[in-house]
Formats: sequence, structure tokens, C-alpha cells
Amino acid sequence: MSEVKPLNVSVLAEVKPVDEKKVDEMLKEALKGLNKKIIALDDDPTGVQTVNNVYVYTDWSVPTLEQAFNDGKSISFVLTNSRGLTVEQTTKAHHEMAENIAAVAKKLGKDFIIISRSDSTLRGHYPLETSLLKADVESLTGKKIDGEILLPFFKEGGRFTINNVHYVKEGEQLTPAGMTEFAKDKSFGYKSSDIREYVEEKTKGEFKADDVTCIALEDIRNLNIDKITEQLMAVKDFNKVMVNAVDYVDVKIFAIAFCKAVAAGKEFIFRSAAAITKVLGGVADKDLLTKDELVSADNKNGGIVLIGSHVKKTTMQFEELKNCKKPLEFIEFHAARVLEEGGLDKEVKEVISKAEEFISKGQSVVVYTSRELVKLDTDDKDKILQISVDISNAVVRVIGDLNIKPSFIVAKGGITSSDVGTKALRGKKATVMGQIKPGIPVWMTGEESKFPNMPYVIFPGNVGEVTTLREAVEILMG
Repeated sequence: MSEVKPLNVSVLAEVKPVDEKKVDEMLKEALKGLNKKIIALDDDPTGVQTVNNVYVYTDWSVPTLEQAFNDGKSISFVLTNSRGLTVEQTTKAHHEMAENIAAVAKKLGKDFIIISRSDSTLRGHYPLETSLLKADVESLTGKKIDGEILLPFFKEGGRFTINNVHYVKEGEQLTPAGMTEFAKDKSFGYKSSDIREYVEEKTKGEFKADDVTCIALEDIRNLNIDKITEQLMAVKDFNKVMVNAVDYVDVKIFAIAFCKAVAAGKEFIFRSAAAITKVLGGVADKDLLTKDELVSADNKNGGIVLIGSHVKKTTMQFEELKNCKKPLEFIEFHAARVLEEGGLDKEVKEVISKAEEFISKGQSVVVYTSRELVKLDTDDKDKILQISVDISNAVVRVIGDLNIKPSFIVAKGGITSSDVGTKALRGKKATVMGQIKPGIPVWMTGEESKFPNMPYVIFPGNVGEVTTLREAVEILMG
């Protein structure tokens, strides 16, 4: 494994500038020729954190996918929540997705591109999910998928790829991803920060680091689009392509080359963070959302913030939330009761009772899981994941069993926010309104939801500055 070291954020300013207006014109033209529906399979609901005025669907049934293919948008999101599934569960789900996407595309006579949207810190069921999609799409459609494009860049979350190494911004430092807490994830851990080596590590040597096609930042900034296109044209046998990027303009330039390669007959699947979805989907920029756009003046109840994530950043943001300029009531959800018979059920009822009392009086509340992780005497990854899911399910019931419509809901953490959207709010289709803070998306729930026309803020566990959660809540509370 090659040696990688942290960098100072100043390196980002050293990259050669480029005329973004010119790039935008070239991209607009390139996208005109991309006559394919983009389906973003989102392994938690944070994949919509860069887009606006698009739809997110919460199942992948044939009727739902028909709706997605026909919804008039160039890109639609399907929430799979697969980061919260076991290997067996995500395998079954991805077979179903591939089968249904292929069937709908054939029925409607439409072609498609799949983006397997996952974590910008490289967690998730990789390479399992994209390997399954590739094999099934090929067998069901007769397509030949030439390669897989890895693009984990996500500016809003401080994720940058430089010289093939993926970094996570921590203060004034860019830390190699393999040296962060995310790499130590019990379910999805890894060691490599170099994307080439990450591929070899995660595929257990099936795909070698030396065989990964690297799209260099130098070629991107020099607008060597023909060279990048040629690199893509040479990819075969589902080999991997990794893209260096430190700003959206890099993704745009790559997208131009990608469109050229696709126009020439190449087929790819993406494994990416959220940046490419906005760029390929041709989604326009939009100002950050305001309270007036989000919260109905008719609802005098308090709002609710649900904190399930345990990553370091979330805990820091939670502590800062206690400094909120608006009054908040904090209610602890004791996760350790998962070890008691019927303990979680009792905890849910007690927490709801407290929350409803405050919300009905116009007081906003914060329900948070105990900051200490529940310790288990097992190394079984699936069992560990299942305990985590059991706790998450119980926390989510705080929303699902709530009898009072709050003025807003904020859910903190990928699995938590996914389950709130699908299980608690029972949403089938939502409109992505935009972002309340950079990288923090907001859904407006549909009419079928438990709480229709509710602003639902999906706050990733590992995104934002220490102050971002507090600032978002202050916006909602006015």
C-alpha cells in the first residue's frame, strides 16, 4: 500500500483555474445528446443533497419505476437504503432493481444509465452492488457494460480526490480517507486511501490497482477532453475508472467526455457520491432554502430533531446544537435498552409521551440516541448491523407513532433519515426542494405521507461544519 499523508487545504487553491462559463456551455451541449434516463439508486437518502426540483421514490416496483421513467426529469432517485441492509438483503434487492429497471426500459422503449450513489467516504456494499447490477443488466438487456466509474468527490461534504487519493476535510487539513473514522466502520471498513488500491482491496484482487484508469486533474483542468474520452473508449471488461476532482468544474469536464464516450456506444455504471448526479442530471443551481419556503405558518406546533448517527462529527454538531439561539428541549433515547426484553418498546413510548407534551405547546424538541455505543460481545458483522438496525427502527418509531404533526422534522444520520422517510412518514414519492445548508437536502412529503406537505430535512451524519446543524435548526425555527 502506497504511503499517503494529510495535506493542508491550501492545495485546493493551487489547482489551475479554468473558464467555468465555457465549460457550462460545453456541458449543456453534451447533455443534449445524452438521451438516456438516469436512475440514481441511493443507498441512503443523502444522495439528493446536491439537487432540487427532482423526485425521489421510496420503492423500486415496476409501477413506481414506470412513474420515474415518465416523470419528465432527466434524473430520478430511488431510495434503496441498502447501506442499512445485510449482504443477503442487498443482494435480493439489487436483483429486483435490475430486473424491474430492465423490464420498464424495454416496455417504454427507453435507454438508461444507472448511478449507484453511495457514501463520499467510501462506505457501503462495494463492489457487491455494482457487480450485481452489471451482471443482471447485461443478462436481461443484452447490453455490455464496459466499465465502472468511481467518483467519490463531494465538495459540500469536504471530500476531494487528488493524485488518485481520496481525502476528507477536517478543519484545515485534508485527511486520507483510509486514516479517518469512516475507514474503521465495523460493517464497511477499509484501509486504502488511494482509489486504485481501494478497488483492489475491496474486490479482493479481482481488479488490480495498476489496471484502474485514472482521469488526471491535470488533463481535466487543461480541457483535454479528447484524451479523457479516449481513456473511456479504451475501458472494457467492467474495468474501473477513477476521477480526480476538487471542484464541480472537474466533474463537469469529465461529464462532457463521458457524454462523448456514451454517444460513441460505451456503457458504464457509476459508483459515486452526490456530485455527479447534479451534473449529469443537468440540475440548475438554487439558493439555499428559507423558513418561509419550508414551514407552514398555519402549523403552530413545535418541530422535532431526531439524532441517530454516532459519527464524531454528529456528536460535535449535537453538542453545538445545545447553544441554539432558540429554545429546545432535549430528550435522550436510551439505546442500551436494546439489551432488555421489550426495552426498546418501553423507551419509544416514554420518549413519545415527553415529545408530544412539548410539541403541542409549540416547543421544538431534540430526540437523541445515547452517545455511547452499545457494546456487543461479537465480531459477526451482520449481527452488529442488525442490532444497529433494531435501535434505528425503534428511534424511527418516535416519528412513526407520533400523534401530533410537528412544524418540521430533521433526521440526523443516513440510516435514520432513510427509515424516517419510508417507514415513519410512509412516503412513496417526495419532491426534493433543495438544500437548507450546503449538502443538507430537504424533501417536501407527498399527499400519501403520514404528515403530508411536511418539510423533512435529511441531515447526513458526516456532513457540515460543527455549527451547521444548529444553523439549520435556527433557520427552521425562525
